[in-house]
Amino acid sequence: MLLGILVVLCFIPTADVTENKILVSQRPLLTVANKSATLVCNYTYNGTGKEFRASLHKGTDSAVEVCFISWNTTKISSNSNKEFNCQGIHDKDKVIFNLWNMSASQTDIYFCKIEAMYPPPYVYNEKSNGTVIHVKETPIQTQEPQSAIPLWTMVAVTGVLAFYSMLITAVFINYWQKSKKNIFHQSDYMNMTPRHPPHQKNKGYPSYAPTRDYTAYRSWQP
Repeated sequence: MLLGILVVLCFIPTADVTENKILVSQRPLLTVANKSATLVCNYTYNGTGKEFRASLHKGTDSAVEVCFISWNTTKISSNSNKEFNCQGIHDKDKVIFNLWNMSASQTDIYFCKIEAMYPPPYVYNEKSNGTVIHVKETPIQTQEPQSAIPLWTMVAVTGVLAFYSMLITAVFINYWQKSKKNIFHQSDYMNMTPRHPPHQKNKGYPSYAPTRDYTAYRSWQP
């Protein structure tokens, strides 16, 4: 009889400890290429707690609380550190922490902490192995300055200007050639063959030269 009581007493503390223990599991590595990360904290709890709090901590010593979420049977509330963009979501036996607009300086190890707040006893999980969140640097993309005027517009304007330039040049050349022909046809021709003065003897003039008629040139005198 005494031996049976002792056996029961030995099993009571063990059953109580097992019932109120919280176990948390996380993936070891999470690589972030688009500045957004989703960290899932799976947990198991067999206690009688009705009010819980889950938080995400940064650093090997968990010194920085990134964000948290608390819930009970009727209410859910959450909050985030000002230096982070974080939101927690509770879903059955896991808590999901969504982070966005992360920078490379936030690369670190992150730990999930699950607490059973009420009713007593207060219980929280032992520190897990954590998740290393590696935030990759986003390459800076340099864009070539774009012209205010589209390329096809510039080509069209250049073509029109070239066409009108050639047209104007052709008209000018044609006009110049016609003007040159008119000047050539309108030029006076003067016969320079020596002629005999009227009423004078044929002195000093070749026998082949006809008599010069000066009356034909009177119109030219001023």
